[in-house]
Amino acid sequence: MRACVATTVHHPEDARIMHRQIRALIDAGHEVTYVAPFTHFNVTPAMGIAAVDVAHRASLGRARGALRRGVRDADLLIVHDHRLLHALPYRRPPVVWDVREQVSPRQFARAGRRHQVVTSAVVPEATLVSPSPPPPGDTRVVHIGRLAGERGVSELIGLAERLVPHGVRMDLIGAAAPDVRPLLRDAQRVGLLDWFGYVPNRHALRMAEGALAGLSLADDTVRTLPTKIMDYMGRGLPVITTPQGASLVENAGCGLVVPLNVDAVLNAVLDLKENPERRVRLGELGHAQARTHHHWPDHAASFVRRAESWAGVPAHALAV
Repeated sequence: MRACVATTVHHPEDARIMHRQIRALIDAGHEVTYVAPFTHFNVTPAMGIAAVDVAHRASLGRARGALRRGVRDADLLIVHDHRLLHALPYRRPPVVWDVREQVSPRQFARAGRRHQVVTSAVVPEATLVSPSPPPPGDTRVVHIGRLAGERGVSELIGLAERLVPHGVRMDLIGAAAPDVRPLLRDAQRVGLLDWFGYVPNRHALRMAEGALAGLSLADDTVRTLPTKIMDYMGRGLPVITTPQGASLVENAGCGLVVPLNVDAVLNAVLDLKENPERRVRLGELGHAQARTHHHWPDHAASFVRRAESWAGVPAHALAV
C-alpha cells in the first residue's frame, strides 16, 4: 500500500502523526509520502519517507498543489487538519480525516458524509511506555506539550516562582503560542524556570523521567483529553491535573486533581515532595495503567489494518 499523510499545521515530528501512524505503516512494509511544513519548522525528513514540503498554513491553492504531488499513485490519503478537506485534488484516493482540532458538529457531519472520519475512539491516543523508568525525584516538575493561555501558562509561571524557596525547578518542554512567548522568555531570563521549546516527543519523554510530577493545567475551554497525561504515566510520573484530565488520573489512581489556581497546584506539588512513598506509588500505578492500556505498539497493528481497509487493500498486501 502507498499512503499519503498530510498536514499544513502540525510540526512534522508530531508524535501522533510521525512517531505513531507513519512509523506503524512503514514498519508494516507500506510506503509513505509525507506532506508537511518541513522548511518552516527546520526539519529534515526522516529516512524512508518520500517528503513533500508545504508552507505552514499554506493557502488552499498551494496546499492543493502539494496534495496533488503527494497522492500520485497513492492508495490512501490521511489528512490531519480540517483545512485540507477544502484543498483536495480532483483525482485522489480514499480520504481519511484524523480529527485533531475542535470542530463544529456541522463540519464533522459534512465531512463524515464524504470521507472516513477518525477520532481517538477509532485510533486511540497513546504513548511509548518506558519498560523501567526511574522513580520520581523531588527537585523538579515538568510540563510537556504546547504552551498557551488556555493551557495554564500564567499558572505555570506563578507556580515556578512559588516553588523556588522549596528547591523545586520547573521544566517546560514544548512550543508556545506567540502571545505567551515573551512571558516565558522573561521567566527564564530571571531564573524561574527552564523552557526548552519544541522537542521531539521521544526526546521529551526521556527528559521528563525522574521528575517529581507531570503537570497538566488546561482550563475548561480545552475540550480534548490532555494526552500529555499518558506521557507522564508512561514514564512513571505522578500527575497533577485540572479537571480536564480527571478521568485518566482517577481511573488509574496515579495523581491529584486540583482546580486551576496556583495555591492548589503548589499544595499538590509540596504534598508529593514531602511524601516520597506516595509519589513512588502514584508513579507505579500510572505506569502499570499506561503499559496495559496506552502503549502505542499494542495499537499499531490495529491502526495499520484499518488503514488497509480504508484503502481497500488486502491486509497481506505490502508495498513493492
